Amino acid sequence: MRELAKAGVLVGFCGGGGTPLFSANEIDMEVAWFSPQSEYRPTEYLQAWVKFWFDDDLRLYAAKAFQRARIARLREQWAHRSLRQAGFAATPARLDELLQRTSREIELAQDNTALLAEEARLTKALFKLAVDTVGYGAFTRAKRGSGSDPANRFLDHGNYLAYGLGATATWVLGLPHGLAVLHGKTRRGGLVFDVADLIKDASILPQAFLSAMRGDDEQQFRRNCIEALTRSESLDFMIDTLKAVALQTATQAQP
Repeated sequence: MRELAKAGVLVGFCGGGGTPLFSANEIDMEVAWFSPQSEYRPTEYLQAWVKFWFDDDLRLYAAKAFQRARIARLREQWAHRSLRQAGFAATPARLDELLQRTSREIELAQDNTALLAEEARLTKALFKLAVDTVGYGAFTRAKRGSGSDPANRFLDHGNYLAYGLGATATWVLGLPHGLAVLHGKTRRGGLVFDVADLIKDASILPQAFLSAMRGDDEQQFRRNCIEALTRSESLDFMIDTLKAVALQTATQAQP
């Protein structure tokens, strides 16, 4: 435990899946968390983050950097051999067209509203591509966990895994969850959502539709997601992206 605390690791014990986690240290929830008491986390990334965060233009600069990383991750993961072997072989030309259009729109975006709109458009198009790839049939993304079909339920479940990784990445680097660059300056936990978006569509989305078509239960889906996230080193990717965005954007700030 001493070494885990030094590394800034949040240790958890849970039963029943443990996702989503709404509270901690409650016996009824069958979950107990032990927070590391070491606050000796790196300072350079927080200092770099706050150096640019109060500038609207630089927050947009950072948000675009996040979206470029997201696009690169999508291109890499959707073409990965393991995904194709599992039965998810999206049409390369169609995916490339979607990503090229989004790349252009990212560069043209004048504010966060335009960037968020393009993000939503791409995700909707990716849902359609995934549906066609696996032959899922009619699909509408339900909001706020209201969907009852397998794909919607798996997407909700898997997204919470991504949020957990996002929270871990920001915590390890000492970045407050409220200092979002895309999801709004006042949205609680906004930076977690920014970071989770780096891998949600790349890893969670295709697995949700694969598992739905196979008839997997929640435990099987969760296991497949964790394997995919581990194999692709998603947490490392999140942390490295945060580091790069923090340091690079800070260099754009006026002295």
